[in-house]
Amino acid sequence: MLTLAIAFVLSGAVAGLLAGLFGIGGGAILVPVLVQALAMLDVDESIRMHLAVATSLGIVVPTSIRSFMAHRKHGAVDMPLLKSWAIVLPIGAILASAVAAVISGASLKWIFTAIATMVGVKMLINKPGWIVAQDLPGQPVRSLYGLLIGFLSTLMGIGGGIMNNTFMMLYNQPIKRAVATSSGVGVLISIPAVIGLIVAGWHKTDLPEFSLGYVNMLAVALIMPISLVTAPLGARMAHAASKRALEVSFGVFLLAVSAQFAWSLLA
Repeated sequence: MLTLAIAFVLSGAVAGLLAGLFGIGGGAILVPVLVQALAMLDVDESIRMHLAVATSLGIVVPTSIRSFMAHRKHGAVDMPLLKSWAIVLPIGAILASAVAAVISGASLKWIFTAIATMVGVKMLINKPGWIVAQDLPGQPVRSLYGLLIGFLSTLMGIGGGIMNNTFMMLYNQPIKRAVATSSGVGVLISIPAVIGLIVAGWHKTDLPEFSLGYVNMLAVALIMPISLVTAPLGARMAHAASKRALEVSFGVFLLAVSAQFAWSLLA
């Protein structure tokens, strides 16, 4: 348990840093870490991914809020975009919670791996021709994007930063603005997603101790405090770094996580 607690604390520090640096809420690193931690506890493999996804989103709630507040001080958040997604992002998250309750853990892993790989490759290559338009789309296309971002992000156990960063950059928005806005997207996704996944796992009898539905409260309690401390540091680093440095770092990070998940599925 001591080793497990140390792993949770260290992952929380990295998750908070990534939340501020990339606007991703830290979920992209928390999910694989939590899967390994749950394996150490001999939790049934069929529900490990469900627990990891839900618990990650539980931790994303405060880190996203903290990161959003830090980025908003810099005036970098696209508030009109967030306001236009205030309904569709939560709807997507709730729909995904219902789907997560009935699909396998392996399916959740493949969803995570496939999306993270595509986004990671795109960030590394970053050809100018990949820009869809010079400005963000209007309605109803914008709302459809928001619904999809909320849905897929919840299934991955992330706060929406990966999806939103890609969306905004395809529409020629600066990466620093995308990162800042993604922290707000994480708030709108993670809160309804956590509620939905608590309900989805409420009647499960083979969950580890301290679980509220699919959300493990012990992991949340250990990881949350340190992630809240390191999120503002990541936000300051994001505003000090160059655009290309952020893109390359983000792409390498996503591909590393994808490779780890793919290996676990194929081994």
